[in-house]
Amino acid sequence: MVKHVIIWTLKDEYSNEEKAAIKAEIKAGLEGLMGKIDGLTDIKVYTEGLESSNGDLMLDSTFVSEEALKGYAVHPDHVAVASGKVRPHAKIRSCFDFEI
Repeated sequence: MVKHVIIWTLKDEYSNEEKAAIKAEIKAGLEGLMGKIDGLTDIKVYTEGLESSNGDLMLDSTFVSEEALKGYAVHPDHVAVASGKVRPHAKIRSCFDFEI
């Protein structure tokens, strides 16, 4: 099994209300991929971090293998969410992939 964890910081120009709407769209888009991508066994997006957090939202996803993660990266449904809902709004993206 492979974990794929990403933390995003949204662009500074967004108000708190805009950030909340963007985070909700990202969450719906990414969690909506469950059942559509082979090898994706779990996907959750957390949008309400504690005050000590320095990112705006986090993706926590699990794949059956590294190959499944690679397939996810180029899957058209994932690319559509990443290109349309995530990348236009993200200032910083940090990723950590590891085997469990």
